[in-house]
Amino acid sequence: MLCLACGAENAIDRAFCRRCNHQLVVAHPSAAPELAELGFAGDSAVSLEEHLLERVSVLEEALRRTTETVGRLASVVSKLERSLLLGQAGIGGVVELLERRGVVEKEECDQAWQNGLTRQVAALERRERFALSRDRIFGDCHEESVLSVLTEAERAFAAFDGDTAMALLERIQQRDGANAALTLFLAETAFAEGDGARALALCDHLLAVDPRHFDALVYSGVVLHERGDLPGAERRLRLAVRRHGDAFLAQFGLGAVLATRGRPRLAVRYLERALELREAPQARFLLGSCLYETGRLEPAIRELRRAVAGDPGLEEAHHLLGLACLDRGWRRRALSCFREAQRLNPQKLRYQDLVRFLTVAPTSPLPPAKGEVATLLAEGEKRLADGDGRTALASLRRALSLAPEHPTVLMTYALACLALDRLSDLETVARKVLELSSEDMLRAAASATLIAALRRSGRLHEGNRLGHELLAGAKSSFAQTIAYYEMAYNLAELEEDLDRALDYARRSLALSPEELQQFPLAALGWVHYKRREYDEAVDCLARSSELGASSTTLTHLGMALLAVGQEERAKGAFRRARRLQPRSGSLEERMMECMRSSSELAARVQGRQKR
Repeated sequence: MLCLACGAENAIDRAFCRRCNHQLVVAHPSAAPELAELGFAGDSAVSLEEHLLERVSVLEEALRRTTETVGRLASVVSKLERSLLLGQAGIGGVVELLERRGVVEKEECDQAWQNGLTRQVAALERRERFALSRDRIFGDCHEESVLSVLTEAERAFAAFDGDTAMALLERIQQRDGANAALTLFLAETAFAEGDGARALALCDHLLAVDPRHFDALVYSGVVLHERGDLPGAERRLRLAVRRHGDAFLAQFGLGAVLATRGRPRLAVRYLERALELREAPQARFLLGSCLYETGRLEPAIRELRRAVAGDPGLEEAHHLLGLACLDRGWRRRALSCFREAQRLNPQKLRYQDLVRFLTVAPTSPLPPAKGEVATLLAEGEKRLADGDGRTALASLRRALSLAPEHPTVLMTYALACLALDRLSDLETVARKVLELSSEDMLRAAASATLIAALRRSGRLHEGNRLGHELLAGAKSSFAQTIAYYEMAYNLAELEEDLDRALDYARRSLALSPEELQQFPLAALGWVHYKRREYDEAVDCLARSSELGASSTTLTHLGMALLAVGQEERAKGAFRRARRLQPRSGSLEERMMECMRSSSELAARVQGRQKR
């Protein structure tokens, strides 16, 4: 019996084809004339109606089997979900029991769990990246000994032992520097994990062999941009654009470098070309920024609107869109944009300024670190200042493992988590400081840091509870100032009980030392703004900005000035606020955010394989 689907020969007693598993049809000779008209011929031909009926039957059978398979899969997923829930409950119970008996602390378990999860995710990313480059890496190796080490590294990746695999690959690269595919893989991994120095060294090695190596030009150009070597970054990215003019990342990177160098008109050309190749909200924001700098308000507003539509979390785009609308005289639209920017980033810079003041003040209770711990802290702070957050956290975690109860180490790590938005880690460390310390100033610093994490995650009521706890145990006017300041801002953000918020802000101002008055003044001004007392808001926010300008205070001042009709002064305040934006809103960070996307790296590797 022949299968009508694939033509395979089957035994007469079979119901389904042995090759394609389609249902076998018994043809009838009376259907020959009808099928002959449709191109079917032979003694075993069947009518068109019978043929279609059989096909429908086959599809019904396939659908039935698919439904059964999906049902079985759903059952398996449900069982796995229950098993995971039971396992998690069991592990939680064991941790709770061990904590109750004093064997371990819950914070240490949470930290170890988080560290393990981070390592597993990093190992998975490395394995996927290696799988994309594997064939080219093996193809560039010809020595038997090197191939055996590569095979061992591949097994390590499969076992999620990324560190061992990377160590083996580093050893091969040192022995066989001619393996360009391996060197590129190591450079990509270093770049994706934030190790700019290592990525640059590997790219320089590739460029020494091939000065027109496209990927090495792009990676090294972006790293040089991040390090501030703008001429070198521009030179390499221009070479990359000449090599592949249809590459999004090269066009985007060069446009960002030119924008940073103060050449927005030229940057527009490359950013527009990049957006023709691929849509990216970051590129839209940069293009809108360049158009705004050149005075082209209409296209700038159009591009910024498209940027916030693609990524509503781009607070810088909301802020710049507000400025552009204000320049056009659209006050209501501008105010709406500024409010959205504030909603996305409530007091982030303000908190960092405050906490840093608390930790470096002359009367700071933080004891100095010594030896290796001090070295690791200095290295972590330097890496953080350079924008290398992953390496900074690694150094600070090592310091924390060596001195788990040192207040300076704890607060430095908390500040790094605040800067990098690692709010769960920050909360764990800050609460540990509160448990270990009874010193007023240190508790105030830890509380301010913790309230920052709670505010960033929208837990304002919980932040106020912490403020009340700090106030209840405060022995100094300094700690009381911080407690009242924090609670006043939270109530203003919540727009609940603004009378109490006003009272807290006034108490904070009355208790604050001279060097801290800019903070309660800013809080008092913001409360007045929420109460629609705009003249008082302008007065307080202007005085706060004179004592210590920050992006947040100037933005609030601009909003208050808009409310009283002083548009020109408002424009000046908003422009000053933009110049003082934190590093997270810079052009370099937007470019790095797009460049370090794992999906982007994978897409480029796959594109090279196809070529």
